[in-house]
Amino acid sequence: MDALILARIQFASTTLFHFIFVPLSIGLALLIAIMQTLYVFKKKEIYWKMTKFWMVFFLINFAIGAVTGIFQEFQFGMNWSTYSRFVGDIFGAPLAFEALLAFFLEATFIGVWMFGRDKLPKKLHLASIWLVSLGTILSAFWIMAANSFMHNPVGFVLENGRAEMNDFLAILTNEKLWVAFPHTVFGSFATGAFFVAGVSAWYLIKKKDVEIFKRSMNIALVMGLVSGLAIAFTGHAQASYLMHAQPMKMAAAEGLWEDSGDPAAWTLVANIDVENKESTGRIDVPYVLSYLAYGKFQGKVEGMNTLQEKYVLKYGDGNYVPPVKTTFWSFRIMAGTGGILILLSGLGLFLSYRKKLAASTKYLKFMIPAIFLPFIGNSFGWIMSEIGRQPWVVNGLMKTADAVSPNVSAGKVLFSLIAFSIVYLILAAVMVYLFVRVIKKGPHDEEEEDVSTVDPFGTEKPKEVVESLKKGELEHATK
Repeated sequence: MDALILARIQFASTTLFHFIFVPLSIGLALLIAIMQTLYVFKKKEIYWKMTKFWMVFFLINFAIGAVTGIFQEFQFGMNWSTYSRFVGDIFGAPLAFEALLAFFLEATFIGVWMFGRDKLPKKLHLASIWLVSLGTILSAFWIMAANSFMHNPVGFVLENGRAEMNDFLAILTNEKLWVAFPHTVFGSFATGAFFVAGVSAWYLIKKKDVEIFKRSMNIALVMGLVSGLAIAFTGHAQASYLMHAQPMKMAAAEGLWEDSGDPAAWTLVANIDVENKESTGRIDVPYVLSYLAYGKFQGKVEGMNTLQEKYVLKYGDGNYVPPVKTTFWSFRIMAGTGGILILLSGLGLFLSYRKKLAASTKYLKFMIPAIFLPFIGNSFGWIMSEIGRQPWVVNGLMKTADAVSPNVSAGKVLFSLIAFSIVYLILAAVMVYLFVRVIKKGPHDEEEEDVSTVDPFGTEKPKEVVESLKKGELEHATK
């Protein structure tokens, strides 16, 4: 393999691994904030036990995710130095805001939450976890702002062979950002929801702490259903955006070589023949593609062959068709998992309404592996988005083949790829070990110690002295 292929493999592996932690942090932070809000306003201790239990998962995930993010940014300068020089003036600004504002906001108020419960008023302590949740969402916003420039470059001028920012507001109002960011955030909410629901299902099957995990699961299922529906609506917005901004990606996602009819049918499955440039064995759903593309049940969609001719006229000779099979099937896996999330959430809420959730063992058993569904959907959504943009690393400005570091050999990239992979395997093992340990321990593995029976020097007081102290018999206690 040459350096370009290895660099792309490394970018994909590091990004996909990092993307395990980011959505889980965003989703868990919001759920924990909701649980603590219920504790503060309903004044029921059970909600505080829920908050503390799920916060442990968030802290573990946040710590490991921060480490993986360092590797993610490091590789830009290592393997993609030409790209970094070309767009560094633009790409670096949102990343700097993410680190200086969003990440520090998260880290600061995580500390406030951890150490401030007995030192702050309840509502002020509650505000700290909401600020943590806000920080996770802002992190996603700034990262998506940087990524959106790669799909739809705006707010720049070309100077001395570099793209230099001349309109920061244009970066923040990028159309791509405002269709991709909500989709990403709701996908993250679904990730946290199904993690909580899956772990809660395990406890309900074991009939351990039923009241805690029945409530946790109900909250998670509501978020899962709302998020699943929002994912569908924001996904439709992205499809409409692709039609005028990245039509080649849209055509590839449909396996559409020739122009569609009017109205255009959406393809459920097909056999993609890249060599002969045709899709056979199609199962089509009439009208749906027109609705996805235009919001109405009419209108045709241009195929990849037509678009290839237009791109050659605009950008010069070259192949502008992305890897069609990967784009086509990634989109269907992403959409399929989204549909399953809605069905499972809706079914769970129906069972809860009928007061049969805790007794529905088959459903609960299915919800445990369903923890992985949002991760699968998130990953294939990212693959579809980034692979569908090829051959561009910055759409219309720089090709991926021109972005790689010219002086980094294939051997060096292979060495770093292996090294990063080993570190990631260790981090994954640590995360799984810690998660399993917390799950086995439960929300209150050990009974809280009665501080009234412990002396400041660490020695237990005799029972009769304790009883005397409680009755106010101080004279007897001093003897």
